[in-house]
Amino acid sequence: MELLLSSAIGMMTAAGIYLILRRRSFAVVLGTTMLSYAINLFLFSTGRLVVNQPPILRDGVTSYTDPLPQALVLTAIVISFGMTAVTVMMALGAFLEGGDDRVDMPRADRELPQKHEAASDDDDDAGGRA
Repeated sequence: MELLLSSAIGMMTAAGIYLILRRRSFAVVLGTTMLSYAINLFLFSTGRLVVNQPPILRDGVTSYTDPLPQALVLTAIVISFGMTAVTVMMALGAFLEGGDDRVDMPRADRELPQKHEAASDDDDDAGGRA
């Protein structure tokens, strides 16, 4: 069981790092999500697998499972959900502004086009503002 869990954590970490190094923002979002899942599995595995043991000490119970990794995983799930939401919104904003989700755009494409004064005057008149 330990070999299966450690290899799953290793493969998820490798897949997450591979996706983070891609040139598309959607792949970066998926990579960070995959990496957070791998970290959650690692944190959960640090508590060791204990069957039929309570997480809280009671009278007459001598052995228990460690509740700290469970608390850390719950906290990490909430934090990773928030970070995923932030990165998705950033990627969506970049896609809507640039029209593409590539993160390695040429410098000429990143510069805003120069507006002519005549075009800006026409835009003001068309808007109905005085």
